[in-house]
Amino acid sequence: MTDAVAEFVAVMRRLRAECPWKQEQTHRSLVRYLLEETYETVDAIDAGEASGDWSHLAEELGDVLLQVVFHAVIAEERGDFSLDDVARGITAKMRRRNPHVFSDESDDALTAEEVDARWQRIKAAEKGTAPSTADLPSALPALLYADKALGRRERTGDPVVVDPAADGLGERLLALVAEARAAGVDPEQALRDVVRGL
Repeated sequence: MTDAVAEFVAVMRRLRAECPWKQEQTHRSLVRYLLEETYETVDAIDAGEASGDWSHLAEELGDVLLQVVFHAVIAEERGDFSLDDVARGITAKMRRRNPHVFSDESDDALTAEEVDARWQRIKAAEKGTAPSTADLPSALPALLYADKALGRRERTGDPVVVDPAADGLGERLLALVAEARAAGVDPEQALRDVVRGL
């Protein structure tokens, strides 16, 4: 852990011990702040893309880091896990799911699509099941949820047949998401970009 990160963890431990508001917080009560900070980070990325000034992103990433450390300190107090456990877990996952970088199978000739396909196979093997729409987070924004659901169905060899001339609004929206996927476009970002330009 770097000195800066260690200092921040110490600050959060002290705040949990001495600040009444922070003492009252739980994993559940912090959910709204985690979501809010995540969306503010997305805004900072969009602003950085538009302006070339990325300083605001550093601030917003700090707010996301605050949420991660806050949750880890709460878990540490309860004896569940620590920030080190979180870091060790994600490090191990990155090593397992990127054998093209971290193993004897190292292969820098893979395309991005091949790397993603390998990641998905490794993930499915780790979970012991093929990816399904059942394990998608239900709180995802609707366009992102639809995009991921279509992707999972495609990977399992059971693609959804979408009728672009369907009557229902939901079906037409799903058809647009399928169209975006076919064009390699992130539908959530595409809509966000257009709405921000209004």
